[in-house]
Amino acid sequence: MSRVKRIIVTGAGGSPSTNFIRSLRLSPEKFFIVGVDCDEYYLQRAETDLKFLVPGADDKNYLPILKQIIKETQAEFIYSQPDMEVNKISANRDDLGVKTFLPAHKTIEICQNKLESYKMWKQAQIKTPETILINNESDLKEAFSKLGKSVWLRAIVSPGGGKGSFFTDDFEVAKAWIKHCKGWGSFTASERLTSQTVAWLSIWKKGELIVAQGRKRLYWEFGNRVPSGVTGLTGTGVTVCDPLVDDIAQKVIFAIDNNPCGIYGVDLTYDKDRIPNPTEINIGRFFTTHLFFTKAGLNMPYIFVKLAFDEELPDIKKKLNPLPSDLAWVRGMDFEPILTSLKEIKADKDKLNQYLKGIN
Repeated sequence: MSRVKRIIVTGAGGSPSTNFIRSLRLSPEKFFIVGVDCDEYYLQRAETDLKFLVPGADDKNYLPILKQIIKETQAEFIYSQPDMEVNKISANRDDLGVKTFLPAHKTIEICQNKLESYKMWKQAQIKTPETILINNESDLKEAFSKLGKSVWLRAIVSPGGGKGSFFTDDFEVAKAWIKHCKGWGSFTASERLTSQTVAWLSIWKKGELIVAQGRKRLYWEFGNRVPSGVTGLTGTGVTVCDPLVDDIAQKVIFAIDNNPCGIYGVDLTYDKDRIPNPTEINIGRFFTTHLFFTKAGLNMPYIFVKLAFDEELPDIKKKLNPLPSDLAWVRGMDFEPILTSLKEIKADKDKLNQYLKGIN
């Protein structure tokens, strides 16, 4: 009988970590999972065998308490979901007394900084939205002059969820927004592309691609409740198999890291010429809806853990896009997600159209 691995998961009460935990529960192995969270309410939702409340990653006591929990629970491996904790754990990976499976720390710092990522892609001659650092009103005026009548404002370093993102064609509105967000010197302005996006989630080891799967987003959940329309919360996601996306996403990763290891989630937005432009790499963690892939037959968290322990991998049909295209994952707050397909969704719409024809 195989040994039960003891794994610690941070941000354990959040949706992304919950999907990681659920994926491991759906794997052929049993795991003993320890959940930690810095939010006393989120912690109650953690679907783990043990739960611990911890300080935030910016607190001086975060690491000492995390180390103590690791020691007490005899955890062997740690997976972190919140970006701030990914960074903190990465910087101190050699002192935790537990396995990690993270990219190089320099890679994490670059990927978590949208301006630095942009510079690397620009240097590699990868097509990416023109971006300007906004230190003051003069920079903002320059952005409107150079980038077109509508600009996309983003925080250089964001905790996720599209926080602070905003687009506008009005200089005064843009100025007021940056002032409201206290964003002078920490915001960029970029040319606004289309609303069509795609994500490319991948796992690497020692520079070798293990597996990657594309997914496009049909809409943002609660997009009508924020000024930018971007919440960071995918409403319905659909699997895609696009060689152009595969090619560009790999170039995007290698422009920053020539020896990728761990999780790299590339976000791309299409321009008017239908070319996917990179906007960020979600580094060292899975995107929220990765349970979609698990339910469809590609358990990336399990593959990730097996790699971390240098164990034999489960069968992977192919490295690039092993799942069929047009599978759909429909989700929302307080609903169990539904795995279906665009074909099934279209059938419902066709049936409605037949009813309408009969009425009219």
